[in-house]
Amino acid sequence: MIHPFRRVFRHTLPKLLGFALSVSLVWCAAPKLPVTMIVERSASANEKDFEAAEHFNYKERDHTTTSTKTFQVTMIDGSPYRRLLAINGKPLSQADASEEWRKEENESALRRTQTPAERSRRLAAYEKDRQTDHLMMAQLSKAFDFRLAGAGNLNKRKVWIFRAIPKLDYQPPNMASKVLPGMSGEMWIDQQTYEWVKVTAEVIRPVSIEGFLARVEPGTRFEIEKMPVAAGVWQISHFSMYSNAKVLGLVNRASAEEDWYYDFKPVAEAKRIQQK
Repeated sequence: MIHPFRRVFRHTLPKLLGFALSVSLVWCAAPKLPVTMIVERSASANEKDFEAAEHFNYKERDHTTTSTKTFQVTMIDGSPYRRLLAINGKPLSQADASEEWRKEENESALRRTQTPAERSRRLAAYEKDRQTDHLMMAQLSKAFDFRLAGAGNLNKRKVWIFRAIPKLDYQPPNMASKVLPGMSGEMWIDQQTYEWVKVTAEVIRPVSIEGFLARVEPGTRFEIEKMPVAAGVWQISHFSMYSNAKVLGLVNRASAEEDWYYDFKPVAEAKRIQQK
């Protein structure tokens, strides 16, 4: 079962603080555009990337406290399929790899023979998850006031650095986004494209997410990084999360996960390669 916090943040699709990313923070003159307009443009860029996400295949490496698994994620008839490639950095044996290929081929054949109603249900379930993830991403630019902290270089990009402060009047639209009023963070926005290069956030005060059933505690944090994958398109390349929650006010549950997304290829290009 996918961890609820991971399911919310991973797509559009897909991590923790403290990585060596060579950020140099320097004083800078105020941008020509108001901060609110820069954030709005970054939200528009993120929206464009969300729409483009389903047109790419990619590889995904998921790391938890117990294992690391690598997958090939392939769009098959409108929704993704994850084929296991490696466990703990070790490629599958030839027999296991052949079995994984067989499973993917069977799934592809199954999807081709689905009735219109079955296909609609599959695509609706996929789109529901995408929209849930996207709503949370979109709320990041609505739940906070942003203040310019400076400029710098991150991942060879010139960026503006903004501090994110929770809005006192923010009204979360769903249960998942109820955690946002208790968080603060930073956002690195590319000066040329207005894309998110990096976003970090950390819970600074306890937030109830399910009435009296569960509470997200300080120390919960996540980080997202994005990178260009095609002309005018960026996708999430790195996601990390440490969650700290208290269930029923008594039981503490903590978990950590880190995921990488790479080797993005347009679906159309992948189909041409397969047909050769």
